[in-house]
Amino acid sequence: MDEEKDLFLGEVKSENEEEDTEEKKKRPHFWKGFAAGAGAMFLVAGAVFCVTNGVVDRLFYPENAGSLSLSGLKTSRKLSELSNVINYYYLNDIDEEQVEDWMYKGVMAGLEDPYADYYSEEELNSLKESTSGSYKGIGAVMTQDKDTSEISVVRCYENTPAAESGLLPGDIVTKYNGEDTSGLDLTEIVNEIKTGENDEITFTIKREGESEEKEITLTRRAVDIPTVTSEMLENNIGYLEISEFDTVTLEQFQEAKASLESQGMEKLIVDLRNNPGGNLSTVVDILREILPEGLIVYTEDRYGNRTEYSCDGDRKLEIPLAVLINGDSASASEIFAGAVKDYGIGTLVGTTTFGKGIVQRIVELSDGTAVKLTIAKYYTPKGNNIHDKGIEPDVEVELEEGLEQQITIPKDQDNQLQKAIEILEEE
Repeated sequence: MDEEKDLFLGEVKSENEEEDTEEKKKRPHFWKGFAAGAGAMFLVAGAVFCVTNGVVDRLFYPENAGSLSLSGLKTSRKLSELSNVINYYYLNDIDEEQVEDWMYKGVMAGLEDPYADYYSEEELNSLKESTSGSYKGIGAVMTQDKDTSEISVVRCYENTPAAESGLLPGDIVTKYNGEDTSGLDLTEIVNEIKTGENDEITFTIKREGESEEKEITLTRRAVDIPTVTSEMLENNIGYLEISEFDTVTLEQFQEAKASLESQGMEKLIVDLRNNPGGNLSTVVDILREILPEGLIVYTEDRYGNRTEYSCDGDRKLEIPLAVLINGDSASASEIFAGAVKDYGIGTLVGTTTFGKGIVQRIVELSDGTAVKLTIAKYYTPKGNNIHDKGIEPDVEVELEEGLEQQITIPKDQDNQLQKAIEILEEE
C-alpha cells in the first residue's frame, strides 16, 4: 500500500535510478505554471464580463460570488503530481497543447452547463469566421438535445448539399467524420463545417424506422440561404417564414413585410417552426416592427442586474396575426413567441417550444482563447422564464405523421399551417 501511495506521488525510484532520471529530464514538462495560469484565466474572464456590465467591484470583492479557485495550494500540488507521473511513466509522445486545451475544456465541463465551452485560439478564430458570412456550408439546420447531447437534423434546404445527399429532417447524427458525436459540442461541428479545410464531410446517421445506421457523404460549397421567405396566400393572408435570427434577418423581414403589404395583406402568419434562434438584438428589432409600446424581453444576471429591451409601439401590427411554433423553435424564437403571447396580439399554433430561457456570452481571455458561459436568464414581458418549460401554443396541433421528414411540406398538406389559416379566416 505504501508503495502504491508513493507511486501516485511520483516519488518511486527504480533500481536504475540514474538512467531513469536522465530519461525523465528529456520528456516534455507540460502544465508548467498551470495553477497560476488557471487562476488568471478565470480572473480575466470575470474582469472582461464585469467591466462590460459596470460591476468590476463584484468580481474583485464579491459578496455572493461562487468560491471556485484553481490557484490554491491543493490544486497546484495535485497538478504537479499528475505532471510528474505522466512525464516519468507515460509511454507515448505528449501533445502538450492538446492536453492543456482538454484540461481547460474539462474545467468548463465540470460546470455541468451544456452550453459552456472553452475555445482554443484556433477554435475561436474559426468561430469568428463562421459568423462573418465568409464560409461554406451544407444547407442544414441541426440541434443538440440539452440533456442527452444527441445531435439531430431539423431542416434541409432545397438545392443544397444536405438535401442532395439524402439527409432528412429527424436524422440523428451519431458520428461526424468517423468521430462519435456524443462527446462533441454542436458548435464545434458547425464551425468545422463552415470553416474547415476539407470540403468532404461524412455523417453517420440513425433514421427512424431503419435498423442499421448509414453513412452519408456531403460536399460542402457556398450556399446562399435567405433567413426570411414570404408569399401571399389566398384571402389576402401573408405568409412569412423566419428560419433563424441572423444579422441580415431584420432587413429581409422588413422587405418581405413591405412586399406583402403592397400586395394587399390583411392578415399575417409568421412561421417560426424549426427556428433554432440567433441574435438577441435581431429578434428585438423585428419585434419592434409589430409590438405595441412596452417591454419586449428582459434579462437578469447572478447579481440581480436587469437589462430591459423595450418598444416604442410606433409600428405596431394592426392586422390579425398567427405564429407557428414547434419543439425546435428555440431561444430567440421563444422571445418572439413569448412577447406575442404576453401582449395577446396573435395566436400561437403548433406544439410547445424547446425551452431555452438562458443567455450565453463568449468571453475572450488574455491569451487569445475564450470561454462560453451562461450568464443570465431571460424573461418574457410578463416575467415568465421559460427555461426547460417552453412556451405552450394557444392552439395545439401536432404535425401529421409522415410529414416530419419531408424537406418541403406542400402547404395544402401542412395541417399546422392550415389550422393557422382557419383561425385567421374566422377572425
